[in-house]
Amino acid sequence: MDQPLLSRRTLTRRHFLQATGGAALAAGLAACGGGGGSGGGSSSKELSFVYMGTAEQQATWNKLFAKFTEQHPEIKLKAEGIPLSNWGDFFNKLSTRIAGGQVPDVIQIATEGQRLFASKGLLAPLDDYITKDKSTIDEYYGDMDPNLVEWDKKYASTDGKTYYLPGEFNTMCMWYSKELFAKAGVPEPTPTWTWDDFRHACEQIKAKTGAFGYAAGPEYFAAIMPWLLTNGTSSFSDDWSKPTYDDPRVIEAADFNRKLVADKLSPPPGGTFDATTAAAQGKLAMFGGGRWPIISIRNLKATAKMGIVPWPVKAGQGSPVGWNGYPILKASKKKDDAWTFIKFLISKEGSSFFAQLGGTIVPARKSVANSQSFLEDAPKGTEYLYQALSYATPIPSPDKGAAVQKAIEDGWKQVLTGNASSSDALGKAQTTLEGLV
Repeated sequence: MDQPLLSRRTLTRRHFLQATGGAALAAGLAACGGGGGSGGGSSSKELSFVYMGTAEQQATWNKLFAKFTEQHPEIKLKAEGIPLSNWGDFFNKLSTRIAGGQVPDVIQIATEGQRLFASKGLLAPLDDYITKDKSTIDEYYGDMDPNLVEWDKKYASTDGKTYYLPGEFNTMCMWYSKELFAKAGVPEPTPTWTWDDFRHACEQIKAKTGAFGYAAGPEYFAAIMPWLLTNGTSSFSDDWSKPTYDDPRVIEAADFNRKLVADKLSPPPGGTFDATTAAAQGKLAMFGGGRWPIISIRNLKATAKMGIVPWPVKAGQGSPVGWNGYPILKASKKKDDAWTFIKFLISKEGSSFFAQLGGTIVPARKSVANSQSFLEDAPKGTEYLYQALSYATPIPSPDKGAAVQKAIEDGWKQVLTGNASSSDALGKAQTTLEGLV
């Protein structure tokens, strides 16, 4: 989902929620006497919504909020985007506010924090509202890939109650420079291309043009998980209870990426290398991304130069997926207004309007994701981002997310930089992960 799902430098989508964020929020709500009933009709008080977004994104969101206010003049919405670089910082800042008595009515939560927030008793169940508006919700669920509905039930609640409606999401595909492929005489990639095809393209493009083939990195969602999943493995078991980071297939994927760096087919990780700018300038052939690079690519006037294709495969197709949820806080005194706002966000009109504005997330609604409002002024192959839901895997998000992500990324980075062998680095990370779950 996310960001929501920030438009940031290409190889960083979002980071895990820091485990301390949930605890601090819980303490804050307790201090504020949070609870609240199931109702909460309109009053003169503003309906507050807090989300994560850059200043650039807030301009787009503000147009969406204006549309809501136009339709519901009886509700005064106060929406605030917090321009931070990752979800951990976002929730830490939010927890500080709540501890100080500033309790929003609705917040944005990505996959990484949904189970944790639900488990802390911070949120109001939506089940009664869903029952009351059954036809609306049935229509919404009927317009999305059923995987989103099932994943939301499986991973976003610890007690069987519904705290989130699955919202916009991000999957991973490979963005590529059509110009560099043409200059090197390499056929553009197809949905069934392989790791070997990918490696060959990197070699040919480097030899013929001097450009890097791919930007490897240690980012969990965007640069590690796609390689694991397309090799038939993951960082954790399906229920997130057991780390699997020392699986031979994980080691194989790490070695594959290390060789790209060692052979100078990829720039070394770290530093100030900006993949989107390099691709627009003809200095990089491929980078991994969901929908979020679109703003930068448009600003660089490189939309027509780029294409999007599913990740190259070894064992099979694979992509991580993360989605947004917009829960109502238990402490909210305006739950009915909050539900009206959530229904607007998931409506076909609201989703279409946001997609038309150029949102950096993939709409949950299939009809919108396949419409011109989403596909216009976007690279060839943008439709693959939605299609990836059919084979995607939710990003493993155990409660101690910040520490989990750090161990995973640190181990991978040690391999990329050549500071340790893959078996040593990932074995050490596996031991750390086992201690966290």
